[in-house]
Amino acid sequence: MIKTNSLRETSPEEKKVPKGTSKVVRSILTVVSGSFLSKEITLKFLPFIFYLTFISICYIANGYYAESKIRQMNRLTNELKELRSEFIITKSDLMFISKQSEVAKAAISLGIKESKEPPRKIILRTDTLTKPSDIQSGS
Repeated sequence: MIKTNSLRETSPEEKKVPKGTSKVVRSILTVVSGSFLSKEITLKFLPFIFYLTFISICYIANGYYAESKIRQMNRLTNELKELRSEFIITKSDLMFISKQSEVAKAAISLGIKESKEPPRKIILRTDTLTKPSDIQSGS
């Protein structure tokens, strides 16, 4: 005698669901007890149930990924604001240090004094200059 695979039949005690209960309660009881898995229609739709499960897992994973990207964007935005304010502070410090009065104060500690007379412009006369060809020939 060859036995084939088949679903186990449930005993009458297992199939009993109180008759006074509503349809919703009976559905919940069949899900909780696991007896809905032994029905033929459930086995027929099992690939679709697996597909829906996979899609829902992908949906949840996508939500976590999006939240992590949003947190990363917020962190980078805050870092950018901090760096921008640091740049502005450093730029204002540089402008203050490079003022003539501040440079003169720093130069005094090095022993360099500020000139009191204004710079003079040097003007060259082109008619008295020697040509470069005259210098090379030795005249």
